[in-house]
Order: sequence, then C-alpha cells, then structure tokens
Amino acid sequence: MRALLLQVLYTIRSERLLMEQLDYNLLFRWFVGLNRDEAVWDATVYSKNRERLLQGEVAEEFFKEVLGIAKQYDLLSDEHFTVDGTLIEAWAGQKSFKKKDGEEAAAPADDPGNPPVNFHGEKRSNQTHQSTTDPEARLYKKSKGSEAKLAYWGHLLMENRNGLVVEPRLTLASGTAEREAGAEMIQGRSGPERITVGGDKNYDTQEWVKQVRGCGATPPVAQNNTHRRSAVDARTSRHPG
Repeated sequence: MRALLLQVLYTIRSERLLMEQLDYNLLFRWFVGLNRDEAVWDATVYSKNRERLLQGEVAEEFFKEVLGIAKQYDLLSDEHFTVDGTLIEAWAGQKSFKKKDGEEAAAPADDPGNPPVNFHGEKRSNQTHQSTTDPEARLYKKSKGSEAKLAYWGHLLMENRNGLVVEPRLTLASGTAEREAGAEMIQGRSGPERITVGGDKNYDTQEWVKQVRGCGATPPVAQNNTHRRSAVDARTSRHPG
C-alpha cells in the first residue's frame, strides 16, 4: 500500500520504474520499510500482489481508515457535496478493439506480430467490437470532435468544506454513467436536514434533478441554458450563488 502511494504521488508510470527507484532512493526505502542493503521486490510479483489487494478490498479499507481520521479532526462536511466524473483511459490499445465475430483482415506476411491497422472508413462500436486485452473497456469520447478512446468512467463525491473525497467509484463508460453514479453516491447521505449536491452542466437534466430531490437533496448544479430550458427551477436558483 505504501509503494502504491509513492507510485501515485510521484507519478511513477510503471512497476518496473518504481522498483528501479526503490533500489537507489533512500527516502522511498525508508517509507516502505526496506533496509539499505535489502533487495527490492520483483516487479511481476509486486503487480500480482497489487491485484490481490484490490480483489480483497484492502485498498477500500485503507481509504475508509483515512476518511475516519479526517472525521476525527472535523474536516468533513455532512451537508454540502459536489459530484464529478472523468474518463480514465484503459490500458488497452486501439488495435485490440476487434470485431466480436472474429472476422478480421489477415495480417501481412512481412509483420504478422504487429500489423498496421487502418480504421479509416470502418464503423466501430461497442455493440460489434470488443477489446481482446480489456473486454470491459468501452470505446467512448466525452465531447464532439474529440478522439474516441477505450476508457472507463471514474466518479468522485467530494465534501465542500475542504474538498476531500468521501466516495470514489468506477463504472463502464456510457453517456449516462456520470449521472447514474452521482445519484447512487448521494443516496443515504441525507439526514433530517437537506443536503446540497453541486455539479457541472452535465447534471442539469430533468431526470437527475428529480431523482436527487427525491433523495432529500438540493441540486445547485450549473445551469445548462444553451438552446434548452434548465431543469433547475426557482426553488434552487432563487438563492444567491
């Protein structure tokens, strides 16, 4: 878990590079509990153990412990929240996105291992194609004109006192995943007093606003008034800010 923190905080892009830095960085060694003359871990074994941590929900328990410390110091708001989502690119190349029926053009004889692929003019969708290396990844683009990538949706629920994350979530990439995950994360957080849940213009839809109000929350989301009427009415918009 400590090595994972180092990898995230110092943006170390691979396990092998992390092991290389652990070999000579005394600060890293001290942080993870390795002596100066102790051998570093094998990168492959480290990767497998990381997967066991995720499957055993150890990382989730670690997150809950950190959140508990924040609660002890009264750093978390239980009234005002913000939801947001972002695309997380999958570790799968575009060449792995192939037809589900297996009908693919034959690889050229001069380069059978890594043949060039021309996607121009080919209609590719999640209904007809699937990644061979990451079958759950979905081909998705966040906005018009942007490049479609194999990705997942990452979602966060933050409290507004100090901007700390109180709940993360990962879902398949779809056009409604951001709003669906946002509504699920705020369910059960309302108490005797109404809470507020902010968000960007993507959350300004009739269905989402109605669903959030049904959970006992007020949705002061950014209004989307471009060629349409905002779903946020005067019950929320009449207040300053």
